[in-house]
Amino acid sequence: MFEKLQVIYLAGGCFWGVEAYISRLKGVNQTEVGYANGNDLAPTYEKVCTGKTGHAETVKVTYNPKIIALEDILEEFFKIIEPYSKNRQGADVGTQYRTGIYWQEESQKDIVLKFLARKRGESSKRIAVEARAILSFYPAEDYHQKYLEKNPQGYCHVDLNLIDDGEFDHLTREEYEITQLALTEPPFSGKYDDFFEDGMYVDVVDGEILFSSDDKFDSGCGWPAFSRPVSDDVITLNRDFSYGTTRIEVRSKKANSHLGHLFHDGPGGTRRFCINSAALRFIPKDEIEDYLNDKNQD
Repeated sequence: MFEKLQVIYLAGGCFWGVEAYISRLKGVNQTEVGYANGNDLAPTYEKVCTGKTGHAETVKVTYNPKIIALEDILEEFFKIIEPYSKNRQGADVGTQYRTGIYWQEESQKDIVLKFLARKRGESSKRIAVEARAILSFYPAEDYHQKYLEKNPQGYCHVDLNLIDDGEFDHLTREEYEITQLALTEPPFSGKYDDFFEDGMYVDVVDGEILFSSDDKFDSGCGWPAFSRPVSDDVITLNRDFSYGTTRIEVRSKKANSHLGHLFHDGPGGTRRFCINSAALRFIPKDEIEDYLNDKNQD
C-alpha cells in the first residue's frame, strides 16, 4: 500500500534558496516557487516586490510522508530561517519575505502547531513564523523555478552547505542533478554499469521498485541497461527534444524522477532502458523481503 503524497507550503524569505535546500531532501518529490496568501489575483514578481499585494514568497513542497515526515521537513526548514525575525530574512526586508508554514490538509494543522509550540518552549524569543491554512498560491515566473541551479552564482541567503552536514538523509549533488534536473552521469562512471548481482533496483528518491536484475544486460553503452521495468505502471515515457534530437525520456511515475532514456536497439531490436546509476539504489535479493515489509508498514 503506497502513501498518498502531501503538500506543505513554506515561506522563508527569498524563495530561491529555500527551494534549493528543501528540494534536496529525500522524500521531497517536487518543489515549486510562487506567491502565497495575498490579495492580488494576478501577482507578478514586480507587483509582489512592492509589498502591496500581501503575498509571501513561498515554496510549494510535495512530499511522500512515508519517506519523510512533515516534522522532519519543518526541522530542516528551521535550520535555514531566522524564525524570530519579522518580515526580514538575510538582507531581504518586506512583508513578502515573512516566514510562514501554510498547511493544505487539516491533518497537518496539528503537526505544525505542535512543532511551533515545541520551538517556542526552546527559546524565550518570540517566534515570528506564521501558521495558517494556505488560502492561495500562484506559481512564480519560469525564470524563478530552480533559479540557483540555472544560476549557481546567484544570490542566496540560505547556507546550502548545511545540506552536507550529515544530520539528515539528503540526495547527493549527483543524485539531485540527475533525478531533478535531468542531467546525465558520464558513461562507464556509474556504480551499477558493470554490476550484475541478483536483486531489485529502486528509485533513489522514494524507494519505489523500478527494475529487476533478471532484466539487466550488458549493452556496452556505459550505463545500466534493462530490457523492461518491473511493470509499465512504475514509469512514464516522455518525448525529449533536448540536444537537437528526439529521444524518449524515462521517469519514475510516483516520484517523477528522471531516470534515463529508452532506445530500441537492444538484442534483436528489443527495448533498452538506459538508466543512470545515480537514479537507482540496489536492494540485494536476500534483503528484498525485509525491504518490502518495511516499505509497506504504516
